[in-house]
Amino acid sequence: MQTIHACIKKIELLLYSGLLCLAVSLLGIQQTTAAEFPVVFEHQYGTTTVTAEPKRIVSVSFIGHDFLLALGVKPVALRRWYGNYPSGVWPWAQPALEDAKPTVMWGEINVEQIAALKPDLILGLWSGMTRSQYKILSQIAPVLVPEERFGDYGTPWQQMTRTIAKAVGQPEKGEQVVLDLEARFAAIKKRNPAWLGKSAVVVWPGDIGAYPSSDLRGRFLSDLGFVVSEKVEALVRSDLFYVRVSPEDLDPIDTDVLIWLDFGSGATQINTLRLRPTMRAYKEGREVVATPMIAAALSHSSPLSLNFALDQLEPLIAAAIDGDPATPVATSVEAGITRAQQMEGR
Repeated sequence: MQTIHACIKKIELLLYSGLLCLAVSLLGIQQTTAAEFPVVFEHQYGTTTVTAEPKRIVSVSFIGHDFLLALGVKPVALRRWYGNYPSGVWPWAQPALEDAKPTVMWGEINVEQIAALKPDLILGLWSGMTRSQYKILSQIAPVLVPEERFGDYGTPWQQMTRTIAKAVGQPEKGEQVVLDLEARFAAIKKRNPAWLGKSAVVVWPGDIGAYPSSDLRGRFLSDLGFVVSEKVEALVRSDLFYVRVSPEDLDPIDTDVLIWLDFGSGATQINTLRLRPTMRAYKEGREVVATPMIAAALSHSSPLSLNFALDQLEPLIAAAIDGDPATPVATSVEAGITRAQQMEGR
């Protein structure tokens, strides 16, 4: 009988010890979760502290809502940039928006409108927010703005993803989003080893604005293994996210791959460049027209839009980089800018 009682006591002790360990483990998990906040951010205007997981996020960033949606977070309000989408969200991100209907803010930052939304976090990365606007908005809720080293519109998509993920309490998810997209860039580079080290540039044909490697569009090329035109890099004189190229000297944009951004009338503007026929990129069929949708995806440069851009641009770049004008670049043909089409037109 004593042996039975002793066994029961041992079982009770083991159960108690197991439950105690489980309780300690659960407590540790709760402490870890709770320890994620507050989180502190150093930036160009000082320091911002987010004390708790935000529930009402207002994005005054032109592209910030894309990053939130990539993390599965829906803002209560977002700032419309451009495009004919009532929600302010482009097609690559609309599935993540689901049936949410955030307030769409138009134009300049409106402090009264933002205050009325009662946010607990204001996302101001890539917004052009001034110091005075930051001070006023900080009285409403914590405000995230860029780090000084990146300037208003230069924060890399990796850093922007990680910063926003940290602010909304999802640093692990943010890191996974970055790793997954970086892995996709790496896979594309592996499939296309001939791209490595070749020159490339993204250009807006309006006033001929070329994007250096410090810009989101320039970084897209760097992430694919290209080297952004050194002559474009040499033109950088300030923190502007693009540089002007003279129509009388197109040499800086005469690269192994030249991507023209078409925001709706780009093809017409491209064909009016008088010295374009002298370019090697033109003669050898190395030009790619980024359609308005692709151009917008590159300009947003969020995890969602970059995946869309990679789907579209990989085959187009592969067709352009071989230097054979007989290899059709689909979007360039559709836009009517190829050398063969121009010769026929004459």
